[in-house]
Amino acid sequence: MKREEIIEKVRDTLVRAGSTFTPDKKESYKNKIENEENELSRWCMSNILENAEVAEERKSPLCDDSGIPHIILEVGKERSISGEFMDALYAGVIEGLKSLPGRPMAILGEDIERIEQKNGLSPLSESVLPAPVMLKYSDDPQRLRLTIMMQGGGPEIRSKTYRVFHKHSRDVVIDEIVSWAKEVVGQLGCTPCTLAVGIGRSHFEASSMMLQAMAEGNHNVQNEYEKEITRRVNETNVGPLGLGGKVTVLETFMKIGPQRASGVRIVCLRPCCCFEPRKAFTDF
Repeated sequence: MKREEIIEKVRDTLVRAGSTFTPDKKESYKNKIENEENELSRWCMSNILENAEVAEERKSPLCDDSGIPHIILEVGKERSISGEFMDALYAGVIEGLKSLPGRPMAILGEDIERIEQKNGLSPLSESVLPAPVMLKYSDDPQRLRLTIMMQGGGPEIRSKTYRVFHKHSRDVVIDEIVSWAKEVVGQLGCTPCTLAVGIGRSHFEASSMMLQAMAEGNHNVQNEYEKEITRRVNETNVGPLGLGGKVTVLETFMKIGPQRASGVRIVCLRPCCCFEPRKAFTDF
């Protein structure tokens, strides 16, 4: 594939991720609106869905916080990626941020200056660099799939990655996840959220599992543990934008990675806002 074709596909994928609800998310919202008894909550979710439909039509950002690009590359054993491919991928991200457009959020300056925000912001959307690319092995030997997720700041503020003393009990781990989630959903503001959970052997792995849960999760496909977490957190009655009602959490996406003989499990929880996960994928 030519460089220009790669750039175009990456650009379009980023724009789609930042401007479009996936079909399963649209269906989830419609079901929740239909079954919600709280008039204010129903009104709020209807407006969120309408906003998403307008954003998709206009290819405009779902939210003013247009997000930081997070990229997953799935590679099968018969496919390969080169430095030239990666260069075109990054060029495509830049073009995508220009086209969306992304909100200018890049802090100028050297390392410490960026921490302290001494030099202000770049006015350019494309200055928002993507997070480091995650590589994932695919069982499909012919697959080379790009997934882009646009991660907003609010959910990052309320996210948590920490160890849980599991005591050889799934209930202990689930209870801790529910406790964390109940604490943060009322502080998030942009509810109803989708809870993304990763469980691994290290903080890096747990965070990676969380990102994969977001990328692979489907609002229409939930296992018993995901349903349990959603049900229990919805008992807070925080509701959309804190207006009360049955829907604080749309669904939960959880991915469990390899574990080791240890007294702890490392858990990463991200309460994705009402517009997230903002994701799209394309195959090469």
